[in-house]
Amino acid sequence: MRSFIAIDVEDQEIVRRLVEAQSALAETGAKLKLVEPQNIHITLWFLGNITGDMVDRIHEQLKAIEFRPFVVEVYGVGAFPNPNRPRVIWAGVRKGQERLTEIYNQLVPRLRRLGFMPESRGFSPHITIARVKGRPSPALAKRILELANQDFGAFRADTIRLKRSNLTPKGPVYTTLREVKAKEG
Repeated sequence: MRSFIAIDVEDQEIVRRLVEAQSALAETGAKLKLVEPQNIHITLWFLGNITGDMVDRIHEQLKAIEFRPFVVEVYGVGAFPNPNRPRVIWAGVRKGQERLTEIYNQLVPRLRRLGFMPESRGFSPHITIARVKGRPSPALAKRILELANQDFGAFRADTIRLKRSNLTPKGPVYTTLREVKAKEG
C-alpha cells in the first residue's frame, strides 16, 4: 500500500485560506490538479509501497520520536523547481520549520533501519496545494509571485500520522493507519 508520514493541517480557517489561494491559481487558466481540502498536510516522509506487516514496525519507530506540541505558521506560496517552471505549487512553513526538521532528523535513522532511504534532495517543509499538469504560463508565474507573502495563519502541530494513499480516478484518498501524539508538558 502506498504510504507516507505526515502532519495534517486540520485548522479549517487555514484550509479555507489555502483553498482561496488554489482558486486564485486556477483563475490563471493553468492546468492544475488541486489538492483536496481534506488532504492538505505536511509530508515528513514518503514511504512508497509498504506491506501490511510493515505498518506496526513503522509505528514502533514513530512512537520513539521525541516531540512536544509546536506552532506551525503557514506563509507564502512558491513552486518547485521555481515559479517560471512550476511542477508543484506549495504553501510555505515559516514558524515551525526547525521543529519539523528535528522530527525528520529523528526519523532518518529509525526508518533507515527498516530499509527506507531519505530523499536525495533533502527535507524542505511545505504543504503541496497543487500540481501543474500542463505547460506553465506567465500568468501562473505572476500569480505565484503575488501570493509569495500571503499569511495563511498558524496551527498547533501535535500529531504525526502514518497514512495510506489510495489512488482513485477522482484523486487520492488518504486514510490514517496509525498516529502518535506529542508528549505534553
